[in-house]
Amino acid sequence: LRCLVKQLERGEASVADLKKNLEYAASVLENLYFEETRRLVDPEDELRDIQSDSVPSEVRDWLASTFTRQRSLILRRNEDKPRFRSIVHAVQAGIFVERMYRRTSNMTGFSYPPNVITVLKHVDMWSFDVFALNDASGDHALKFVFYELLTRYDLINRFKVCPHLCLISFVDSLEVGYSKYKNPYHNLMHAADVTQTIHYFLLKTGIVHWLTELEIFAIIFAAAIHDFEHTGTTNNFHIQTRSDTAMLYNDRAVLENHHVSAAYRLLQNDDEMNILSNLSKDDWRELRTLVVEMVLATDMSCHFQQIKAMKGLLQQPEAIDKPKALSLLLHTADISHPAKRWELHHHWTTSLLEEFFRQ
Repeated sequence: LRCLVKQLERGEASVADLKKNLEYAASVLENLYFEETRRLVDPEDELRDIQSDSVPSEVRDWLASTFTRQRSLILRRNEDKPRFRSIVHAVQAGIFVERMYRRTSNMTGFSYPPNVITVLKHVDMWSFDVFALNDASGDHALKFVFYELLTRYDLINRFKVCPHLCLISFVDSLEVGYSKYKNPYHNLMHAADVTQTIHYFLLKTGIVHWLTELEIFAIIFAAAIHDFEHTGTTNNFHIQTRSDTAMLYNDRAVLENHHVSAAYRLLQNDDEMNILSNLSKDDWRELRTLVVEMVLATDMSCHFQQIKAMKGLLQQPEAIDKPKALSLLLHTADISHPAKRWELHHHWTTSLLEEFFRQ
């Protein structure tokens, strides 16, 4: 709210954004009130525990109805409100939240240059300009998008991601891997673009409220690593040339298997960049299972099979398979640039043509 005041003083706040963010703030306060009131009148309190035969049943019923009568009203009013965690995510995603645009260095010395802050203010937009971010950051678009989103969804604190220096070291290594073959298209900018697009989907569709924090972490992590050490050549090229990678993965999802494997080897082989080291055994296993499934599903040969499977699942939405839905989401983000602003699509297409020509 204090940040809103500053924005108003500088004349930077539009009425629509002001209204939206005030409504979010009001929802948070209202929901806190409802949650606290519900806690105070929870029917699972001592009144519900009265079981003595010495108290007639009608007296027990009267006591319960009299002293917990507010509960039904509060519950009805509360059903219309987003869950508290959802509101927190909405606030975190609001463009006025000051901490998203860090103007000073944090304790690790990792700072956001002013030009990067300016570009990242548009990170919630569909046609986010990742090329502008890459120029502003000195060819570190992936680092800033990944760090920004982990911070924005509070995943660093939630999963006790290793010290910030460890996180930065990991993303630096990711960027090195993405630059290994100097690809015109499958490079760190593409990874940053896909990761930002995932954020857009999570935020604007409301899917974020359907997911656990671990699933949010998994899809952001999967997006960041999904083309790690891409060779700039297709799976078919690997198979036809009998490359070592094709031999290793028996001609099946050759590149996609390598992306996941190589990224996890970064974590496995160097404690200095193992950002998953503090995950519980169960969380680590669940996250890995999700990441592997999502990244393998970015293989274009799975496209029509995925579409068919999702159409089938939508006939019975209560039975939608979360991993399959997340996989389709990542695949969609991976091939989304034709639906974005023409200048961005043209830039991506030119880069892709160049990469195909080199192959």
